[in-house]
Amino acid sequence: MRFVSILMGSKSDYDIMKEAVKVLEKFQIPYELIITSAHRTPERTHNYVKEAEERGAKVFICGAGMAAHLAGVVASLTTRPVIGVPMPSGMMDGLDALLSTVQMPGGMPVATLAVGKAGAKNAAYLALQILANSDDELKAKLEEDRIAQAKKVEMDSKEVEVRLD
Repeated sequence: MRFVSILMGSKSDYDIMKEAVKVLEKFQIPYELIITSAHRTPERTHNYVKEAEERGAKVFICGAGMAAHLAGVVASLTTRPVIGVPMPSGMMDGLDALLSTVQMPGGMPVATLAVGKAGAKNAAYLALQILANSDDELKAKLEEDRIAQAKKVEMDSKEVEVRLD
């Protein structure tokens, strides 16, 4: 069975990473979600990534703050796509996590998204786009979702717009 794996560095990341969960559930894509740390539980992280890949994980989404090494460690353990979501924490409110996640050495890619909830939501959408490369039904659902998003913008505008004719 194919699924998306969501890893978080700590329980405090869940409030943000549940945005990714909501998107995956909306599209009925199976997922796993675990807490594991690149620094505090490196063996757990290593074992989980290897086992998840063997069981069908197609994309890994990793949320971490501050030093934010989780996505990089996961990328070192798999050739599956890894998407990093920097958490807004610490003295720099996520800038440190963003820089840690985005600055990977050549040959170890991590797709790095925005800090916080928008990043988590977009991580799930990016995972869906990756899966849709080999799933026409999912591709069609994503296209329908884009149309629905555009219609929502138009409806929201109609509620507040003022135009001079």
